[in-house]
Parts: sequence; C-alpha cells; structure tokens
Amino acid sequence: METNREISNSSFTSVMAFSHKCQQNIPERYVLPPLERPNTSHADNLPTNLPVIDLSKMNHPAHRSQLINEVRAACNQLGFFQVINHGIPAAVMKNALDSAEEFFNLPSDEKTCYASTDVHEPIRYGTSVNHGMDKVFYWRDFIKHYANPISDWIHLWPSNPPTYKEKMGSYAKAMKVLQKQLMEVLFESLGLNANYLHDDIEEGSQVMTVNCYPSCPKPDLALGLPPHTDFGMITILNQTQQGLEIMDHHKKWHSVPFIQGALIVQLGDQFEVISNGRYKSVPHRTILNAQTKRFSIASLHSMHIQKKVGPAPELVDEQHPVAYREGSFARFLDHISVKSLSEESYITTLKIT
Repeated sequence: METNREISNSSFTSVMAFSHKCQQNIPERYVLPPLERPNTSHADNLPTNLPVIDLSKMNHPAHRSQLINEVRAACNQLGFFQVINHGIPAAVMKNALDSAEEFFNLPSDEKTCYASTDVHEPIRYGTSVNHGMDKVFYWRDFIKHYANPISDWIHLWPSNPPTYKEKMGSYAKAMKVLQKQLMEVLFESLGLNANYLHDDIEEGSQVMTVNCYPSCPKPDLALGLPPHTDFGMITILNQTQQGLEIMDHHKKWHSVPFIQGALIVQLGDQFEVISNGRYKSVPHRTILNAQTKRFSIASLHSMHIQKKVGPAPELVDEQHPVAYREGSFARFLDHISVKSLSEESYITTLKIT
C-alpha cells in the first residue's frame, strides 16, 4: 500500500517547477472564483494605522507599562503588530531567509523526498495549502518542520543546502526566546501574571513554515494563501518583501507594509480561546507579485500538540461567561486533514453560541 508521501512524490508539481513557463497566464486550477480574487489596488489605498511596537521598552521598568498599553491597544484593534528592537540580530534573520531561498532553488528531486499530503508529518514539503484536497490551488511552495525542542527534530530537517540546519536552527531558537518574551507581555496586557502558563509555553509546539511565493503573471486572479487564521498562540513572521494582508473587524483588507528588520506578530486561535474572546485571532491572506518572488518564514507557536486549551479561569465571570470549548493542536490537524482552509475554520467549532 502506498503511503501519503509516496503518492505525493509521484504526482507532486511545485509552483517553482512550472512558474518560469507561465509567461502570460496561469493554469486554470490556480484561478480563483471572481468574488475570492484580491483587489490589491483597493487594499493598498485603505487608510490604516498599523501598530509598530518598540520592544526595547520591555527592559526598562519605567517604560514597561507603556509597552503593555501599546500591545493591549494593538490586540484590541487588529490582533496584529510589528516589533522593532526585538533583539534578533539582522544577520540571523537574513541567513534564515537566504537558506530558505537556497532550499527552494534546489532541483525538484532534492525537495520532493519531503513531500506529503499528511498534515501530521513533522516535516512536510508541499504546494498550495494541501494539494491533495484543495479545490483551487494557491501559488505557494512550502516546507514545514517542527522545532521545539530543536534537539528532537533538527535531524529531520533538510541536509541540503549544507548550512540549512545551522542557519534555520539559529533562527528557530531566537524565535523561541522572543515568543516567551512576547507571551509575558501579552498575558500582562490581559491582566494575567507575566509567567502565566510558563511551563506549558516552554514545552509548547513550534512549527517553522518556510514559504516561497514565485512571481505570478496574473496576481489579480490568484492568491499565495487564502483568508484564514492561524491556530496557535502567536505567529512571528519574517519576510523579504510586502505581501501579507490582514482583515480588520469590518472585514476590510489592509496591506501590511514591509519594514526592514521588523518582525510581524499575529494572534492565533489558541490565544483567542485563552483570552475568552477578549482578543481575536487575525484573518490574513497572501497576495502575489508579478515581478519578483517573495520568501517568508512563519514561526507558529502553540501549546503542546496534545494539550487541551480553554479560556483562562481568571477571564471568566458573570459578564464574560465561558465562550469556547477546549481545543488542541492535534484536533486542529485532524480538522484540516479533511477540510481546506477556505472551508469551516476550526475555531468556529469551539465557539459556544
């Protein structure tokens, strides 16, 4: 009997493999229905004030309360902010993106050995979102791999390019440190203790999703990723250029500007559940570029894969009754193994109406 990995190796076609042949058009399977297509000119013109937060205030007691207030306002407004002065060396960020580009430039047979349609695989190379079941394909190639604790997983990561493990590993470890710092600030912004769930966060899941979005001759007809929310606690994103869009509470799309050296922080479904709905996870999508390819690295942080997460008891009272059932990363994976991202989201199954 063939495995999911063997099946995908025989039928897998990456965007990188044929994008150079698509000079004027794209294959029909990538063309979205008219109502789902991006209106990039409209999105770029929307007036918005996307928060940029200076994390150096974290280390100064006199400024920490100001930082907490800024994070609270950003989470209430959009569930999104960019951080500067975050302590991650520019070389570590650049080296990780460079190693991503080197990986996607490898010959196809050196990448497809990691291909799989099984979303439970700890390392998985693929295209679209889940090319085994997507009705419409998305203009993206990716490799995902588990990263915490890194000593348990790094031996599964690609050995080619030769420096991939070293460069991506250094970046993954830096992201884990930053995540713990951000969680302290986020919990404080909710009125919880900074060390809330400390051990669970230390032992939590970290998935590195490394993305390549090749240039697309028809960026108005396709997307790199469809509108969705991330399941985890938070996602920290590093990118080479602009391409991310987020949806506000009025269902309007906003293009996230590219800021050299900044990192993007987005709240996920698990944080919405823990906050008992005080903060919302961020719907987002990826638009495409006709001239250049874009690379990004999303470090997705959640509780341990089997850990069930519900609202924090401290955030439940008569005015704020329990609004969510418990959920886990494992159940989320089960959900997306049978439903595409564009169908029912996992968090809607957890909401108590």
